[in-house]
Amino acid sequence: MRMRALVATAAVLAVGVMTAGAGVTAASVFRPAHRAGRSTTAAGARGSQTTEGDGSLAAQDARVRAGICTSPPTYRELAARLSADIQGALRGRADDHAVAVYDAVTGVSCYADSDRHFSSASIVKAIILAALLRWHQETGTPLSSWENGEATLMITQSDNDAATDLWNEVGLSRLQHFLDLAKMDQTQLGQDGYWGLTQVTAHDEVRLLELLTRPNSVLTAASRAYQLGLMARVISSQRWGTPAGAPSDVTVHVKNGWLPDGSGWHVNSIGAFTGKDTNYLIAVLTDDNASEQEGIDTIEAVAQVVHRDLNQGRLIPKARLAASVASPAPTAWAVVPALPTPAAAP
Repeated sequence: MRMRALVATAAVLAVGVMTAGAGVTAASVFRPAHRAGRSTTAAGARGSQTTEGDGSLAAQDARVRAGICTSPPTYRELAARLSADIQGALRGRADDHAVAVYDAVTGVSCYADSDRHFSSASIVKAIILAALLRWHQETGTPLSSWENGEATLMITQSDNDAATDLWNEVGLSRLQHFLDLAKMDQTQLGQDGYWGLTQVTAHDEVRLLELLTRPNSVLTAASRAYQLGLMARVISSQRWGTPAGAPSDVTVHVKNGWLPDGSGWHVNSIGAFTGKDTNYLIAVLTDDNASEQEGIDTIEAVAQVVHRDLNQGRLIPKARLAASVASPAPTAWAVVPALPTPAAAP
């Protein structure tokens, strides 16, 4: 992966780098002061089996709560199972984490600390591309061949130089315009060119995935198909995380992010899973991991139970579940910081 040199900006960021093959590891990163307390799911469990909205199960839009999940009454048991299994997957883990899950088929949704902010690392690249596509919709122009090449590198290989190029081309005002249209109002764009320090929440990441997988007024069908197509072609060494345990006949659209700093590793994964009678979304964000693998383990523990419960809960044939996609181990060269080189001073 081609990388430009990281430049330390004294007032904002101090980065120590160590080359390792074709990859680079950031030894220390400015840590935003904005932090919440350690993750807990106990509060969600207290709301078990209560109703939302007007409280009437007869109402068409009535939903029931089961722990950290809600659902239409028909899928109450599925919501309860998902809630218990997600919380079980997170129990005892030392890292900080947040989860958001939404299944468009059953209407089941689950949230644990979903409004907590995490440094995005490379999952912000999905936002960069969506904002680029929205800009071209508004100008009525197709992507240039250069933009197509940069977008392909940025998503399928998580190329940082390509992300920096497109971040700079789209610009903060257009990026914020997209976030406003998408109603991703919990997302805070990284400043001074540091796109990898964009602050994201699991809630907003699932919102982005929903915009990519369902008709809406923000992204056209062509834009959605283009971005999902790239997310389905991510190289094998970067297909860990939320795809772990996905049935073999489901199309996996994924974007991962990983970034070490002075307090540990930020490791994030967002995924959309589509197919016949299938459309569900998973976002798992983590930080303060002792290693990259610790963050991956947390994400995959959640993903495994979500794939299992949603597919069994919707009465998908067992043969489909028997051939789950194995999650490849990350490679050393894939470990790169999600920080661009700031523009040189004039």
